Amino acid sequence: MTQELWQKYQDWLYYHGGLDLYLDISRMRFDPGLLDTLKPRFEKAFKDMDALEKGAIANPDENRMVGHYWLRDPDLAPDDFGKEITETLEAIETFVKQVHDGTIKPPEADRFTNILSIGIGGSALGPEFVAEALSPDVPPMEIDFLDNTDPAGIDRVLNRLRDRLKNTLVIVTSKSGGTPETRNGMLEVKRVYEQQGLNFPAHAVAITMIGSKMDELERMEGWLAEFPMFDWVGGRTSEMSAVGLLSASLMGINIRELLAGAKEMDAATRVREFQQNPAALLAFCWYASGEGKGKKDMVILPYKDSLLLFSRYLQQLVMESLGKEKDLDGNVVHQGIAVYGNKGSTDQHAYVQQLREGVPNFFATFIEVLEDRDGESMEVEEDATSGDFLSGFLLGTRQALYENNRDSITITIPTVNPRTVGALIALYERAVGLYASVVNVNAYHQPGVEAGKKAAASILELQRQVLKVLRSASQPLSLMDLATQAGASEQVETVYKIVRHLSANKRGVSLQGDRAKPESLKVAYQQ
Repeated sequence: MTQELWQKYQDWLYYHGGLDLYLDISRMRFDPGLLDTLKPRFEKAFKDMDALEKGAIANPDENRMVGHYWLRDPDLAPDDFGKEITETLEAIETFVKQVHDGTIKPPEADRFTNILSIGIGGSALGPEFVAEALSPDVPPMEIDFLDNTDPAGIDRVLNRLRDRLKNTLVIVTSKSGGTPETRNGMLEVKRVYEQQGLNFPAHAVAITMIGSKMDELERMEGWLAEFPMFDWVGGRTSEMSAVGLLSASLMGINIRELLAGAKEMDAATRVREFQQNPAALLAFCWYASGEGKGKKDMVILPYKDSLLLFSRYLQQLVMESLGKEKDLDGNVVHQGIAVYGNKGSTDQHAYVQQLREGVPNFFATFIEVLEDRDGESMEVEEDATSGDFLSGFLLGTRQALYENNRDSITITIPTVNPRTVGALIALYERAVGLYASVVNVNAYHQPGVEAGKKAAASILELQRQVLKVLRSASQPLSLMDLATQAGASEQVETVYKIVRHLSANKRGVSLQGDRAKPESLKVAYQQ
């Protein structure tokens, strides 16, 4: 290390004494003059974040406030939101205590021993990350997730739980209650419960908005409990709401500490002095590396097994927030930052080879954890433990990347616990918000996701029309004839893919002809 680099490390090092958290951006190559250029944008970003926390409409598409910061500091919330937050947290803690002591129990068993969480996107990624990172080695309740509408995936989880379903608490999370993937998972689970003669409502808990389809279903069927989702909390920032806190608390995770860590980081990321604000430093590095246009990917490399899912969690938080076609002025900008990652030192034997010598289209973020384990470690070599090797791999990879003109950020925490995980979540939430303001995009809507949902719905409607045509046809039809009669003459390929899928799943559709030449196929329906 040169004296100049060592000085840069000291000049730009951020340290939070309360959290014992370090942020090192010395291995990012940037022109210090860029900071002066961007200062007015960051001043605006700080003002935008201040307005957000005071209740400004941040999602004009849906006329919604964005208040995930209030979840860990209810005193900041406007109107009666603070009271609702506090009451929900207390209700979660009361419910969890009663589940753990057996006061709340299933009708067919002495107590609940397992959790089955059904949700998708922000209703799954946050809870999955926190469960992986913080669940005790022997938790009071074990958890499984259904986070897709893949039938084989659903079967795998339910087959694994089959003998324990009578002991399983099912948490169904959906803001609207109409999210297809979550609804499908719930219906599949409900069917298996009924096949086993189990009372599904007595096992089911809803996390949803008041007045949603799921709220109506829960009230009609008499589910075990319901906890609210707030209109002003987006899915990707919902981990500190009932969405994440209920399952975490059931697993024995200290959710008060999770909230406390986030609250402490929130305070740190409100600081207007740029170099004393870790979220601003992160956002600045993202801008400098990708020239404010996301030209470089973000590679997340946590050197701790328990943080394996952090990159998946950040994929949604960063990419759904920043990946926008248009800016706030309506200009086409195609913004975004691609995020991927795994863990160290597994990556030493996977894609670090490309990171060091391949396409230089990324910057890395190392997550360093100082404490190796709870307790002493044996030496696997003279004066070296397994943890020393892990630390050596991190420092060596960081150095090797920098020597070959690959930039990196390093975040260091003392240990993985609820407080530090809460702080990491809050740090990235704020960095995303600041960066979005700097590049002038709306971080709090997701028109692309909605477009995908609408497109999927149109495909399913076409499938219904295709089946209607086939069921009434007196003879096999060519793909073109089928598409035309279904009112989709411009969508022959889509019709082909629909019938191929139906045929593979024995849904009454048969394909006759040369499979290598789709245009030769005849399609028929058999009862």
